[in-house]
Amino acid sequence: MTEPKHFQRVLIANRGEIALRIQRACRQLGLETVAVHSEADAQSRHVLEADIALCIGPASAARSYLDAEAIILAARLTGADAIHPGYGFLSENADFAEAVEAAGIHFIGPTPASIRLMGDKITAKQTMQATGVPCVAGSDGPLPTDEQEVLALARKVGFPVIVKASGGGGGRGMRVVWKEEDLLKAVALTRKEAQQAFGNPTLYLECFMQKPRHIEIQVLCDTHGNALWLGARDCSLQRRHQKVLEEAPPPGIPPELIADIGQRCAQACNHIGYRGAGTFEFLYEDGVFAFIEMNTRLQVEHPVTEETTGLDIVCAQIEIAQGKPLTIKQEDVQTIGHAIECRINAENPFSFSPSPGPVTKWDLPGGAGIRLDTHITQGSTVQPYYDSLIAKVIAHGATRTEAIRRLKVALAEMQVEGIETNIPLHQALLEDKGVLDGGVDIHHLEHWLEKRSHP
Repeated sequence: MTEPKHFQRVLIANRGEIALRIQRACRQLGLETVAVHSEADAQSRHVLEADIALCIGPASAARSYLDAEAIILAARLTGADAIHPGYGFLSENADFAEAVEAAGIHFIGPTPASIRLMGDKITAKQTMQATGVPCVAGSDGPLPTDEQEVLALARKVGFPVIVKASGGGGGRGMRVVWKEEDLLKAVALTRKEAQQAFGNPTLYLECFMQKPRHIEIQVLCDTHGNALWLGARDCSLQRRHQKVLEEAPPPGIPPELIADIGQRCAQACNHIGYRGAGTFEFLYEDGVFAFIEMNTRLQVEHPVTEETTGLDIVCAQIEIAQGKPLTIKQEDVQTIGHAIECRINAENPFSFSPSPGPVTKWDLPGGAGIRLDTHITQGSTVQPYYDSLIAKVIAHGATRTEAIRRLKVALAEMQVEGIETNIPLHQALLEDKGVLDGGVDIHHLEHWLEKRSHP
């Protein structure tokens, strides 16, 4: 039995909307917050509203939000008992999590061992296979260095194949190969890129599923042996492997299939001793789920799961880190209605070029079933140094049709000036027949964009 961990002050090692989201959860639980920030974010909303704020470096993320030593020092200086990493930055860095705990500070997230295990795509896949979670067909371990062995493996899997970096993520470190004669060159290029980007040249190979959907299973696990799965999300609308719109539950997939894969994920969590929130990512095609990776952190798209289950995932993360048991059982988790999230970015809606600068008008939507997560206010400046995400508009309805109707109205109400946003992209997507019908594959958006630019 894990002893309760009494902490009172949480350092938020992040910025933007997720920092504000964590801050609100801390307030609900009666906890004080510490905001660490770069010089560029000194006037950010969560910084101004924190109990304590401390600048840890210049605008460059490498010298501020990615500076693990500076963050841990800030926690010591401010008396923070715990650190919440949010998503991105150091959230899936096992060395950071280990250093936090070595400093006697609670890490609000999985153990360093779990982050390492699931952060390496090869060991993650091997672990899932051992626990009964179905995986994409491909190499069972690292891709061999012998060229003939690589060719033989690819022939066995069947073309097309996708070559992936074991330490990759965020859509980087992967290359699709359609023909055998292109394989060895692709392997050499991907290996070189993997070494440069991740410091790890290890590769693996998988069957390239041509029209899959991207389906996620959200899990929550305490330190008392309780593991829950919280329904599923469809994140298939992507551009260059980056998600644009997410929804829950996935339209058109039989609930019994989702329940089966959800239970397998919960069992896998118990097998590896997982702690906190996490997400299993699958490709889904022709009624079959195939595991691709696990994100050992909070997801950008967690609000659609919160809206359809009524659970607060961030508060649960914090309470799990305090050693508290989950207060609900699997049979208490229900999917109620439908939720859709649009990621609002400061960028041109169709060229996707960033659009930083001051926000001169910021009129937000409202009404039944509308939630908006953002750190922006009128007069804020969108910084050019970081990710362009400025808001998330989430619509919830009794049905998918109602959620879409509410979302359309919300996007029409949202008025932003001074910068460009991708709101027109979302509005156009919500008129697309494939999107309205539901169940599009992961290539749909890029094909849609290509047709739009070359009618």
